[in-house]
Amino acid sequence: MKKDKVLWADDEIDLLKPHILFLEDKGYEVVPAVSGQDALDLCRRETFDIIFLDENMPGLTGLETLAQIKELQPDIPVVMVTKSEEESIMNQAIGNKIADYLIKPVNPHQLLLSIKKNVHKNVIISETTTVSYQQEFSRIGMQINDSLTATDWEEVYKKLVYWELELEASHVAMSEMLRMQKSEANQAFGKFIRRSYLDWIRNPSAEGRPLMSPDLFKRRVFPMLDEGEKVFFILIDNFRYDQWRVVKDLLAEYFTFEESLYYSILPTATQYARNAIFSGLMPVQIERLFPDLWVDEESEEGKNLNEAPLIQTQIDRFRKSYTFSYNKVHDSAYGEKLLGMIPSLLKNQLNVVVLNFVDMLSHARTESKMIRELAQSEAAYRSLTRSWFQHSTTLELFRRIAGRGYKVIVTTDHGTIRVEKPLKVIGDRNTNTNLRYKVGKNLSYNPRDVFEIREPEKAGLPAPNLSSRYIFALDDDFFAYPNNYNYYVSYYKNTFQHGGISMEEMLVPFIVMNPK
Repeated sequence: MKKDKVLWADDEIDLLKPHILFLEDKGYEVVPAVSGQDALDLCRRETFDIIFLDENMPGLTGLETLAQIKELQPDIPVVMVTKSEEESIMNQAIGNKIADYLIKPVNPHQLLLSIKKNVHKNVIISETTTVSYQQEFSRIGMQINDSLTATDWEEVYKKLVYWELELEASHVAMSEMLRMQKSEANQAFGKFIRRSYLDWIRNPSAEGRPLMSPDLFKRRVFPMLDEGEKVFFILIDNFRYDQWRVVKDLLAEYFTFEESLYYSILPTATQYARNAIFSGLMPVQIERLFPDLWVDEESEEGKNLNEAPLIQTQIDRFRKSYTFSYNKVHDSAYGEKLLGMIPSLLKNQLNVVVLNFVDMLSHARTESKMIRELAQSEAAYRSLTRSWFQHSTTLELFRRIAGRGYKVIVTTDHGTIRVEKPLKVIGDRNTNTNLRYKVGKNLSYNPRDVFEIREPEKAGLPAPNLSSRYIFALDDDFFAYPNNYNYYVSYYKNTFQHGGISMEEMLVPFIVMNPK
């Protein structure tokens, strides 16, 4: 077995023989050097796993040697060892990307800890994460079986997302175990929604009903505005809780966070869920009260063209006099334009911004072979989301808002799930095309496989026809027509879809951010 190789450069290296013997006894090969130049010569000939570098050596100083080592072998961790506690030296060392900084006299265990931290960190974390998840696995299983309330399910989902990100970061090969547990959770969650959902809609004030799409402005946004806060309400279309978790650190420099989840209404699709947020109404109420603002499933017209008027109807209905703006960012050019508009937006109490990139990404992944390759897994999908957030105008938008002292709400209308299992469904030519829910009057399907709503009005949904019904896919199922079935299934399998019932689609982030 190959030994990890340590280069240790110190002009008093002979005095450090006990430390070297200690490391060798721990299984490391230690190569000594008495000067910065010797260290550089050795780096030109050999490869090391870690370098200990004395800061105060005759000839080339430790800092000068560090700079040249980084040119020769930039990926080797270098630990600066020094008697000096001067802040300027620390700053220079950190600026040159040292891995660690030790103050003399060092003891052998400090050296060992530094090696473990910088050479073996990933292996140790991976092993520890594996053991921790294995121990947690049965506890999560019991939590899934014992979840009886909406809050219980929020906690289950948060825990599963936590472990998904932990296992991914640690490169632990336990993804199949987690995938099976998420599927088990989603199956149980689907049963919970079947039992609870219609009661939530029929009785909005019922005990145990969670915060839902139509409640957001009334229960969360308006109270802030009434207290004199100025608020940016930023809705990222199709933005899951795990995606929030991977961009959160990018905002931590500018904001503190109050994190929660809320439940998207069904269908978990933009036309329904986002219009419910902005109007404060269920879709059937929008259709009745504002027929000119509701767009039917069968219409060719865009389904979300009336969002600003819907916001105004909600403000008027609650007899508020807030000034507000509405902007939808669908490309980088409009993102740049919005940055330029910020000074003029500050006169408003409420500024609503819809960011469309994540939704565009999920659709592009279905339609574009290149995007399918780039987002071939959940981890890759999250990575693309983070890259967009960091390198588009989005992060700059948040930075500028924080600089102006505005409170920010970050949320979404629904999430998305990667679909795996096809279900055959037959409908007439007027049946909608969504893969996770169908609405129609002549649907043929296996009722055991779906959540079926025969009386749409009881679910707060409009009925295009007297005999219309809605069906919703559960877990990671998707609906496929018998015609060209094999082609259809192979085309849509493993794509990200929304509209149905899963934790990923229904349990979505609602984040209140306070500027630092």
